Amino acid sequence: MTQNGKTQWREYLGDRHFYQQILQLAIPVSLQQLITVGINLMDTIMLSSMGDAQLSASSLASQFINIFQICCMGLGMGASVLTSRFWGMQDKHSLRKSITIMLRLCLIFASVFTVATWLRPDLIMRIYSNDPEIITYGVSYLNWLLPTYFCMGLSLTCTIVLRSVGQVKLPLAGSVIAFFINVFFNWVFIFGKLGAPRMEIAGAALGTLIARAFELLFICGYFFFRDQRISYRFEHFLLNCKDLRSEYLRISIPVLISDFLLALGNNSVAMIMGRIGKSFVAANSATVVVQQLSSVLTQGISNASGIMTGHTMGRGEYEKAQKQGYTFLILGFVIGCFAAGLIMLLRGPIIGYYQITTEAKDIAWELMDSISFIVIFQAMNSILTKGVLRAGGDTKFLMAGDILFLWVASIPLGALAGLIFHWPPFWIYTMLKIDQIIKCVWCVFRLRSRKWMKKISSSATA
Repeated sequence: MTQNGKTQWREYLGDRHFYQQILQLAIPVSLQQLITVGINLMDTIMLSSMGDAQLSASSLASQFINIFQICCMGLGMGASVLTSRFWGMQDKHSLRKSITIMLRLCLIFASVFTVATWLRPDLIMRIYSNDPEIITYGVSYLNWLLPTYFCMGLSLTCTIVLRSVGQVKLPLAGSVIAFFINVFFNWVFIFGKLGAPRMEIAGAALGTLIARAFELLFICGYFFFRDQRISYRFEHFLLNCKDLRSEYLRISIPVLISDFLLALGNNSVAMIMGRIGKSFVAANSATVVVQQLSSVLTQGISNASGIMTGHTMGRGEYEKAQKQGYTFLILGFVIGCFAAGLIMLLRGPIIGYYQITTEAKDIAWELMDSISFIVIFQAMNSILTKGVLRAGGDTKFLMAGDILFLWVASIPLGALAGLIFHWPPFWIYTMLKIDQIIKCVWCVFRLRSRKWMKKISSSATA
């Protein structure tokens, strides 16, 4: 191979510095996600000893809270498209304005979800299940978690902004401490240890709330009082953001709509599962942790790709951003194959830990087979949709893809497979997640077209 050929390959495959950057950004995010998975794993294992009903109730009630969480991620990731770009430009004034708009929207969303949960928790649970026992347990779970919306919303959005400017170690430290807090208080309140009352599913909710409150104090305390990179303080909440508002909405609203519809879609999937039967829901609860475990590295690379692409484009290096996009796509395929192997390796021991019925365990095995196939495509499209293409500002295109494939393909096909044709669990789950395969192909063609690279208008940086 000629020297020129080697140089071209190096441009697409990346050099040592490129991979060092990825590792510096991705490893802390991946470890943070791994800790989150550990919390969920401990929660579900502890609750599985209380029976399928309580495990299913917490899983389904969490779906509604996940709508809010995904909305906050949409707000945060939408803002990070701008904050990472402004960080590359070293335009801190516009960066702070982006954060102000994000925080205002976050508080509005938290208020709406809190009021809805407070007024009709029973109605929320009936969306997911018609089993009276599951509804009763789910209402108790939601009532205890009422304050969590404000805690989760503020800490999550601030974490995403900190990551966008390269501050990834502090959120990791907060998650490590929150993990031990959550596990300890779950153990205390679920089982009634150290003189505490035995609260069962309500104890799981209380332990989670205590951990969320700690994250709020830890992350937001640093963000508003100690951080020197952005130097955002409470007085910046009163900034006049009119000049940036239209640019923020142009970039961020499609991200928010996309993530919100994705959350609704995932909830529709949960509704379908809830009506297939209690055993199917319990089986899926056991597999969720494996799915999350297999995707921790994907999420780390996805965050790294978004931050690095935003910084690269902020410096005006668009050709370099295109070549990095191909590199991240290849990494997605490699990581997806690794995740598939990890699922096949770990599924036996993890399913064995759950104290669920034999029927639920058999279903869980079939679901794992489907997940190990889907995860390869999911890794590739996640790195593109949540990282490279989103950082390029191509948010309207991504919104269209999320709406089209989830609502036109996955949900109707999954409903037909599970509720009408009663196919085996493997095919039900594959149909419910088929949008991941379609979206992967869709995004590869978009990357090749180069149309994903958008410029931020000059008025936003004035």
